Amino acid sequence: MSTTTATTELLRGAAELFPDEVVTQAHVRHLDLPGAGRFALITLDNGFDHTKPTTFGPQSLANLNAAIDQVEKEAADGEIVGVGLTGKPFIFAVGADLKGVELLKRHEDALAIGKGGHDVFKRLSQLAVPTFAYYNGAAMGGGVEVGLHCTYRTVSKALPAFALPEVFLGLVPGWGGCTLLPNLIGADRAVSVIIENALNQNRQLKGQQVFDLGIADALFEGADFLERSLLWTASVLSGEVEVARADVDRGEAWDAAVERGRTFADAKVHGAAPAAYRALDIIAAAKNGDLRQGFDAEDQALADLIMGGELRSGIYAFNLVQKRAKRPAGAPDKSLARPVTKVGVVGAGLMASQLALLFVRRLQVPVVLTDIDQERVDKGVAYVHGEIDKLLLKGRVNQDQANRLKGQVTGSLDKAAAFGDADFVIEAVFEEMGVKQKVFAEVEAVVPAHAILATNTSSLSVSEMASQLSHPERVVGFHFFNPVAILPLLEIVRGERTDDASLATAFAVAKSLKKTAVLVKDAPAFVVNRILTRFMGEIQNVIDEGTPVATAERAIEPLGLPMSPLVLLELVGPAIGLHVSETLNRAFPDRFTVSPNLKAVVEAGKRGFYVHDSGKPELDPEVLALLKQGDSVLSEEQVRERVLDAVAQEIDLMLKEGVVAEAQDIDLCLITGAGWPFHLGGITPYLDRAGVSERVAGKRFLAPGLASVPA
Repeated sequence: MSTTTATTELLRGAAELFPDEVVTQAHVRHLDLPGAGRFALITLDNGFDHTKPTTFGPQSLANLNAAIDQVEKEAADGEIVGVGLTGKPFIFAVGADLKGVELLKRHEDALAIGKGGHDVFKRLSQLAVPTFAYYNGAAMGGGVEVGLHCTYRTVSKALPAFALPEVFLGLVPGWGGCTLLPNLIGADRAVSVIIENALNQNRQLKGQQVFDLGIADALFEGADFLERSLLWTASVLSGEVEVARADVDRGEAWDAAVERGRTFADAKVHGAAPAAYRALDIIAAAKNGDLRQGFDAEDQALADLIMGGELRSGIYAFNLVQKRAKRPAGAPDKSLARPVTKVGVVGAGLMASQLALLFVRRLQVPVVLTDIDQERVDKGVAYVHGEIDKLLLKGRVNQDQANRLKGQVTGSLDKAAAFGDADFVIEAVFEEMGVKQKVFAEVEAVVPAHAILATNTSSLSVSEMASQLSHPERVVGFHFFNPVAILPLLEIVRGERTDDASLATAFAVAKSLKKTAVLVKDAPAFVVNRILTRFMGEIQNVIDEGTPVATAERAIEPLGLPMSPLVLLELVGPAIGLHVSETLNRAFPDRFTVSPNLKAVVEAGKRGFYVHDSGKPELDPEVLALLKQGDSVLSEEQVRERVLDAVAQEIDLMLKEGVVAEAQDIDLCLITGAGWPFHLGGITPYLDRAGVSERVAGKRFLAPGLASVPA
C-alpha cells in the first residue's frame, strides 16, 4: 500500500468517528506569475465567514491531501513552478478541530490523528517544487504548523492572532511544531512561542512579531497581502530575491533554552500538567535535526495526552470560556433589557475609579462619580483621566478618542444632579451593610424610575441591601474581580425581588463591558469568594493547628495554581480576607472559621505573610512571631487531602443550594475570576479525576466524558 493510500485509509477511519465535522475544502486554482510561470494556489475554506474559523478534522485533512495529490502530479510533470497555501478572508486556519478530539476513546485512534496530520502536512515539503504559506489571517496550532512544512512563508501586517496554544490546553504542537519551529528559528525563540506564550494565558503574536521572530520570510500590508505575496513569490522563483535565514545555534544555547523552558513551566504549573514537559522533551531531541524522529515523538506525545485527563479538562475549560460564557445559564430574554445611556458610580476610590474607566471605555456614555467630599471626587476623576492618557501613550486610543473619553467622565458631590438622568448606577463603597443601605436610599430618591441600582459587593446580601427600598426589584449584584481591567468574570446576583428587566439589563451591560457574566443566587460570598475563603480557611486552620507555613503552602503546589494561598491572600489583602471569612462564619459557623492568627496579622497592619526585600517572597519574621500554633503537624499529602475535601464539600453544598445552575458555572467562575488553570478544568474535573468528589459527595460532579475520556 502506498503512503498516500495509507494516509487516505487512516483519515477515512478517523472521519467515521467524527460525523459532525465542519469540513474545510482545499480549493486549487492556477495563476501565471510574472517572470516565473504557472503556479498552483490552494485556499483553505470551510464555507463560513470569519466567525467560524477554518479547522482541520479528518475529512478536512483528507481534502487537503487530495489537493496535494493534484499539485504533486502537476509538479512532477513540470506543469507548475510552485505551490502556495492560503486561507479565506481574515482566517488562515486555526488548527485541529477539538470537537473531534473530545470524541476519541482509544489510544490508537488518538495516534491516528497525529499521524494523519503529519502524513498530509509533510507532503508539502516533499513536492518537486518550492511551497509557500501565506499567513493572511488568524493562524493557530495546526494552522501555524501546516505553514512550517512549506519552503517559504509570508505574513500579513494585519494578522491579529498567531499562536501555538496547545500547551495551554494540555497538548503539544503535534503536527510538526515542536520539531520544525526550533529548527527554523532556534530553540530559544521556539521555547518562547511554544511554552512561554502558551502558559501566559495563550499570548498571541501579531504579524510583525511573526516576521521579527523569523517564522515568516516576508511581511506585507493587509490590504493587498495576497497580491504582494504572489509578486514576492515570483521574485523568489525567478531568482531575483534570495531568502536568507540566520543559522540556528545547535550548541549550548539549545540546551540552555530547554532548561529555561523547564524553569518557566515549573513556575507556572509546578509539574502538575505534563504537556509543557513533553513539548520540551521533543524540542530537546530536535537539536539533531532528525525530523522523522521528531514527528514520531510528536505522534506519541499527542496520543498519550489526548487520552489524559489534563487535555480533557483543558478542552472542557476552553468550551466553557468560548461557548458557555457567551450564553449565560439562567439569563432572562435579552429583549427585556433597557438601554443604558448614562452611568453613575457611587464612590471615587480605586475600585470605583477602575469601574468608571471600564464603563466609559466599553459603553462610551457619560459616567459620573460621586463621593463624600470634593477631594475624593477630584482624585477619582483624575485617576480615570490619567489612565486614558496612558492608553493614548500606548497607542490604544488616538487623541480624539482620548479627549472624548475624558470629557465623558466627570464628578459631582450632588447625587441628584449626577444621577437624575442615569440609567445604571453602581455603588463601590465600604463593605458594610448599613453604609450600602444608606447609599441606595439616597440614590433611589433621585434616579429615574427605570434606573438599575447595582452593587459591587463581594459577600453581602443583595436582598437585604434592597430590603428598605421602595423598588427593590431594580437592585442587582454586579460583582467585579480585581484587577477589573484584566479578570473577565462578573458575578451577576439576583436578589429575592430582582425583576427580569433589571436582570436582563445587567446581562446586556456585562456583554457590552466584554465580561463573562455568570448568574448566581444571593448567597453569602456568591461563588468565587465562597470557594476561595473555604480553601484559604482550611490552609489557615492547618497552620493555626501547628503545620509549618511552608508545608501548608507546598501542599497545594501539585494543583499548579497561579499563586500560592498566602501570596493570594497578600494580593486580596488580609483585611478583606478577614472580612469575608467573618461574613461566611456568621452564615456557616460549622464550616467557616475566623483565624485568630489572620486577625493578629491584620491588627498588626501587615500586608501579608511575606516580605519581598530579596526580590523573591520570604516569610516575614515579624509575622511568624505573631503566630500562635498548636502541636498538630500534618504532612503535605494530609494538608492537600483536607483542603480538597473542604472545597469538594463546599461545591456540593453550593450546587444543592442552587447558587449556580450547574457545576460548569463554578468552573467558569474559578477560571475567569480567580485565574485557575485550564488543566484543572476550573476544579470539578480535577476533583472527579482524583476521586475526591465521590469520597466527599458520593458522586462525580460531572458526567463521564464531559471533562474526561468517554467510556
